[in-house]
Amino acid sequence: MSRILHTSLIIALLLLSMTASAARIKDVADVEGVRSNQLVGYGLVVGLPGTGEQSPFTEQSFRTMLSNFGITLPANMKAQIKNVAAVAVHAELPAFAKPGQSLNITVSSVGSAKSLRGGTLMQTFLVGLDGNVYAVAQGSLIVSGLGAEGLDGSRILVNTPTVGSIPNGAVVEREVITPFAQGDFITFNLKRSDFTTSKRLAEAINNFMGQDTAHSLDATSVQVRAPRDISQRVSYLSTLENLSFEPGDYAAKIIINSRTGTIVIGKDVRLFPAAVTHGGLTVTIAENPRVVQPNPFGEGQTAIEENTIIDVRPEQSRMFKFDPGVTLDDLVRTVNAVGAAPGDLMAILEALKEAGAIHGELVVI
Repeated sequence: MSRILHTSLIIALLLLSMTASAARIKDVADVEGVRSNQLVGYGLVVGLPGTGEQSPFTEQSFRTMLSNFGITLPANMKAQIKNVAAVAVHAELPAFAKPGQSLNITVSSVGSAKSLRGGTLMQTFLVGLDGNVYAVAQGSLIVSGLGAEGLDGSRILVNTPTVGSIPNGAVVEREVITPFAQGDFITFNLKRSDFTTSKRLAEAINNFMGQDTAHSLDATSVQVRAPRDISQRVSYLSTLENLSFEPGDYAAKIIINSRTGTIVIGKDVRLFPAAVTHGGLTVTIAENPRVVQPNPFGEGQTAIEENTIIDVRPEQSRMFKFDPGVTLDDLVRTVNAVGAAPGDLMAILEALKEAGAIHGELVVI
């Protein structure tokens, strides 16, 4: 365990102790207004081999679909639709998607259907948050899941048979208008807010394009002057997004995952003077029953007498001291010298944080 801990912490040390390297603008920031949009729809999957559902809303949807084709079922007639399932369909519409382009879609059962395997999605409208239809979906499902059920109620499932996908299963019918071509400015929004990074991004653009081209608005946004002509704006943005600069360092943090025992320590974590002792007690409980015989010619009977042995031994406790300005490398080396397991190291770090001896944020996930 000590060797595993040592290896894990050394890997974290090598990854996090490296100085920040240059990054392209396109890797750390997004252009405001250039974003994808979520689409959702409700439809029917038909052609199922008896694995559909017989629910009221599925029957209502089935009747509505037939009425669209000019077929009206009698009101007192109950449709047998075990080969039909009601489904929710969702997709993501990329920025600048044009009518006629295709989208991948995901289809999920919303009722009690046992499987969508072998089914076909009927024409389904996909709408956005504004209620407008942006794509139409239809096609045969690809379902990786498999389910089987016996007469005694036993059942086996492989993956999820009630969720499927249709590659290129939707066709875009409406384009989403973006503000990319409007106004005299474009705005970069950092994926991770940081005042230093925002300032350095603006400086990198100004050094390349000239002063007063870019201005930091806050810890997230940098506003950049851009040409109005759309073709020039595309070339302009292509040049800017490939500029490299030095992002600011992230705040000093220690991340602890108590479920997996993973501990990641940032390179800027520092310790104030502190002394820590690590140790505990080992308690051993053993049962050693004894057979008790009666005296010769006595009237007693042979009996078993319980005999419990409890042994308490203190482990060899070790104390180590952190001097001012101790680095991550010193912390890892010292803790591994003690031989602490991940759980013990978590307790040590939490105690140091409570004592105010850690310069950095302790985050438990």
